[in-house]
Amino acid sequence: MLEQLAVIDGLLDEAAAGGGPRAYERLARKGKMSIRDRIALVLDPDSPFLEISPLAANGTEITTGAGMVCGIGVIAGIECMILGNDHSVQGGALNGLNSKKWSRALEIARTNQIPYVSFVESAGADLRVEGSGSGGSNGEKKRRASSDHFAETGRWFYDMIELSKLGIPTVCVVFGSSTAGGAYQPGMSEYNIFIKERSQVFLAGPPLVKVATGEDTDDETLGGAQMHAEASGLADYLAEDELDAIRICRQVVSHFNWRKQGVGPSMPGDPPKYDPEELLGLVSADLRQPVDVRDLLARVVDGSRFDEFKPGYGSTMVCGWASVHGYPIGVLGNNGVIFPDSAEKGAHFVQLCNQLDIPLLFLQNITGFMVGRDYERNGIIKKGAQLINAVTNSTVPHITITIGASYGAGTYGMSGRAYDNRFTFLWPTAKIAVMGPKQIAGVMSIVRRAQAARRGEEFDEDADRQIVEFVEAHQERGSRALVATSAISDDGIIDPRDTRDVVGMCLSVCHNAPVEGARNYGVFRL
Repeated sequence: MLEQLAVIDGLLDEAAAGGGPRAYERLARKGKMSIRDRIALVLDPDSPFLEISPLAANGTEITTGAGMVCGIGVIAGIECMILGNDHSVQGGALNGLNSKKWSRALEIARTNQIPYVSFVESAGADLRVEGSGSGGSNGEKKRRASSDHFAETGRWFYDMIELSKLGIPTVCVVFGSSTAGGAYQPGMSEYNIFIKERSQVFLAGPPLVKVATGEDTDDETLGGAQMHAEASGLADYLAEDELDAIRICRQVVSHFNWRKQGVGPSMPGDPPKYDPEELLGLVSADLRQPVDVRDLLARVVDGSRFDEFKPGYGSTMVCGWASVHGYPIGVLGNNGVIFPDSAEKGAHFVQLCNQLDIPLLFLQNITGFMVGRDYERNGIIKKGAQLINAVTNSTVPHITITIGASYGAGTYGMSGRAYDNRFTFLWPTAKIAVMGPKQIAGVMSIVRRAQAARRGEEFDEDADRQIVEFVEAHQERGSRALVATSAISDDGIIDPRDTRDVVGMCLSVCHNAPVEGARNYGVFRL
């Protein structure tokens, strides 16, 4: 685990480096701070910052972090979603992955009803043609297959306006040149802070204006901060410099008169009796080794107290009540594959927590639902669907931590990312796939063998062995936590020792909105 954490720490350093030393030297000559320095200064002293998807785009041609920083921090005593363009990377331009990161930030602000603060300095969309270096028709096909059409874009602006409609404040601080999509961000925010002789906001910069209209102009005349403060009215506050802009931002947030709508912590928040350092050795590198999820809970929940529900029934699904930093939670954790009785027990428990308005913590280490003749006769499909139905209809906040395997429909039954989780985090040991690598390779081998038999052909055992090894290795690489987090399929990889504090902060954020369970469910197939 420590070896894996060392790799992740190195990648986090890479993300923090943004566009690299030369880019930062160029910004420093212009008197500009890095995006992380800006965020650090706007936060309350000594308060935490829960960064979301810090390793987005890792392993791709895009800089690790995807040229954008987002996360939850405390400004003037209020938990806020903070998003900032990393202007050291392609001038803060938008690309496919940081656009996904932006969408996730807006979703977190909306579902948890927390103010949204954006630090904007963006060249707009990255206009470089993807795949332009490829020659011939194959290169053109690759470009089209991997690119979204422009008609699909623009949802971010819809979501920003929706925040305002929902009564969620939106604040925009413009630190530099913001063009096109970068200009729409202040255009659709409730509070705008511009900086003298720094902020430049226009739908089209001087070069495009010249091409489109023949008009000659310069940056300041076209969209400078002074002009927007005195002529267009786009700027609500005019700051002297970056520090003054950050001060004004804190001042604006302090005036929100913000009140959380959840009940907040109501139980003793004493630390666990067992040492969280021991979480490092809990999960083996070989995920086939069993893990008792109760050992994890003893090192995460308040006072190591866990009131288990139905301990003698459906033993591979551990359910019960606990609290983290004083916030009550219901827990569902995996101690093996999901059998019909454990699926039934999980569905029952999810409904109970909704009756009591208690958030749910899912601890995933699941290879899926049990298969086989006896289990089909015992209704594994029906009872598995009951669990998925209960999870789908649940309206209390869901927080999911994947500690080991997360395979197949087991991912869905244990509230995978697609099930409207408030937050989803991974341990470094997490692996996510349709099934285990050995199972995928084995199934494909059986299919090839059956095809050869139908054709009356001799089966090539050596060739099949090579294919099996290749497929298994390929699926193993593709299932790893770093691959999932690079694609922004979760909110980040966390150090196991931080699980308690991450869950506690997430629960605090969730309680900005009302915490209310579902009173109605869809039809259960009984």
